[in-house]
Formats: sequence, structure tokens, C-alpha cells
Amino acid sequence: MATPPTSGIDLFADEVVLDPYPAYAELREQGPVVHLRKNDVYALTRYDVIRDALADWESFSSTSIAFNPMANEALTGTSLASDPPVHTQLRATLTENLSPRALRGLKGGIERKADALVAELVATGSFEAIDALARAFPLEVVADLIGFTGHVRDNMLRWGQAAMQVLGPMNQRTAENFPIAGELYGWCSEVKAGDLVEGSVGRGIFEAEARGAIPPDTAGHIIHQYLGAGVDTTIAAIGNIVALFAEHPDQLALVRANPSLIPAAFNEVLRFWPPINAWGRRATKDVEIDGTVIPAGAQIAVLLGAGNRDPRHYENPDAFLVERNPVDHLAFGYGPHGCAGQGLARLEAHAVIDALSRRVERLVVGPEVRVPSNTTRSIEELPVLEVIPA
Repeated sequence: MATPPTSGIDLFADEVVLDPYPAYAELREQGPVVHLRKNDVYALTRYDVIRDALADWESFSSTSIAFNPMANEALTGTSLASDPPVHTQLRATLTENLSPRALRGLKGGIERKADALVAELVATGSFEAIDALARAFPLEVVADLIGFTGHVRDNMLRWGQAAMQVLGPMNQRTAENFPIAGELYGWCSEVKAGDLVEGSVGRGIFEAEARGAIPPDTAGHIIHQYLGAGVDTTIAAIGNIVALFAEHPDQLALVRANPSLIPAAFNEVLRFWPPINAWGRRATKDVEIDGTVIPAGAQIAVLLGAGNRDPRHYENPDAFLVERNPVDHLAFGYGPHGCAGQGLARLEAHAVIDALSRRVERLVVGPEVRVPSNTTRSIEELPVLEVIPA
């Protein structure tokens, strides 16, 4: 067996995290697995290899989802950073409150909130899409769902952003965000049922702990996952919705003419611009892929965006086409660790797409501003200069 090809690409360099797609294309052509010398990780670059690895938790462990040991140690005991059977038990309580049945009762309220917010923004004629929509909407939805009050609501954005930044290698971004992520970790370690609104999902998680459905002292870890993994990624996805429909008004027109395309449109947004650039795994043994070997103990970088643009799997992958409906995209992961909150993210995103498609014919936007992030690829600023109503 041969060793995988190597590359000098730095996966976490500013220019790569801001626009990773040229690097992804180069790595895909080198092979399905490429060793990145600067990061000392084995990058999975092609769709089939990524999907197989995400399904194979016995070979690719989630105990190393971050690219530095401090973050992995802090995440020990969470469903994000555990493998079955522990992961199965922890995830069951998380998904109990995020199942289609559990979310059904929230659908109408979320749709009304999205429509009211979009209507208000359209009426102003111009607005800042990230602050006023992409952040405002999911922060309110999640805060109400989990039962956050007071200073926790005020800190959700900075805590969620920091929780994703510290998953990178021990670079400047990680170091600067550890104290902020530590605030979140500290609060989640001390939160009690009474700190959360009665009848909320957060209170329900403590009730599950009390009846023995999850191990003692794990309710806070599960709530950490809502804030640490769910907020920043949904914000990124909604910002991408606005940017992509502004750039492709013909695709927005297709959705307006045929609202049944709303789920397909969101799938295509996630395929085209996944909110997460790279996610970690660790090889539990020597793993053979396409005639090369990843050594036991190696850190893996799962490049979701590279898989989603793989021309071996998707025809014309660099085009944004809502009628494609890529239900098999990799942005929510796959297998046991498929995104537990994807049902809620879909509810929010579908509501935003629905409201935009009904109320907007075209959005004229200014330059989008992105800032480097170790994990999440999101837009920091996106001014909507003019709204042409439908």
C-alpha cells in the first residue's frame, strides 16, 4: 500500500478559509485523501470517500472533531465528540426535542416570525441582511426554544461564534476565542433547570436527566451543543440564502413561481456553500482508501465543501441551481453524527425562503464582507441596498 499524496496547502490560512474552493479543486485532483503537511492532517476530498467515512464511526472516531487537544478535551462527554454507544444515548435526548413530530407544533410560529420580519425589512427598502435577518431570526428562535433568558440571550452570538472558532488548530483565532468559549462552557457546567423557561426544550432536557434517560450531569453538555453547534451554522446558512438569491434572481423567480421548490432551494444552498469548511475525525486504525493508507491515530479533516462540489458526483457542481435538489448533500453530515438540529434549521430556512420568494422580486446588494473563521464559512456583512418587491 502507498502513502497518500501530500500538499503544502494550509487549510486554515486566511485566504483558504475565506474562499476554499480553489484549494478544494486542487486537492480533489491530487486524490481522495491528501496529507496536508502544514496542518499534519489527512484531508478527505471526494464525495464518496467523505460519505463513507462519516458513516464508519468505528474507523473514523468523533473523539477528535477539533484540530487541537484542548478543545477535544473540553468536548469530552458531549454527543458531538463521542462514539456509539455513548453517543447514541446522549443524542436520543437531543433529537427527542428536534424530531419532526416535536417540531410540528413550532412550524406555524416560526413561519409567522419569518414573514413578519421579512415584511418589515422589505418595507424599509434597504437593510443589513446579516444583522437584521440572518442573525436576528435564528437567535430569537433558538432562545425561545431552549428557554434562554437574560445575559445568556445577550451572549448567544459571541458564544456560538467562539465555540466554532476554537475547533481549529492552535492558531491566533483559536487562542483569542478560548476565553469566550470558556464563558459558554462555564455557564453550561453550572446551568440548572430553574435557569430556563418552564415548558422549554432546555427544561425538558433536565427532566430527562432527572428520570435517568441520560447520564447524570450531562444536561448542560447537551444544551451546550444547541448553542455551540447550532446557532452559528444556521446564521451562516441564512446569510448564504440572501447572498445567493441576490446573485441569482432567476433562481428566486423559480421558487416564487413554484413554492414546492423551497426545500430543494435550501438543499442547493447547503450544497453550494456549506456553513462548515472542515470537520475533524481520528483514524482508530490503519484505514485503506483507494490503494493508500491513513495511519492509525492520524487526524482527519473532512472537507464537506470539497465533497459537495465533486464533479464525480454532481453534474456542473459550480452552478447554483435550485431545481437540482441535492438531497444527498454533505452539509449536515451523514451517518450517526448527521446534524441533530437539521430539522430546526430547515424549518427556519424554509420559512425565510418562503417569505423572500413571496415578497421580493429582486435584492440589490453591496459587497459581502467575510472574516476568516477556523470552522464556519459565513458572511459578516451584506448590505441590501435596494429591495424590488414582488
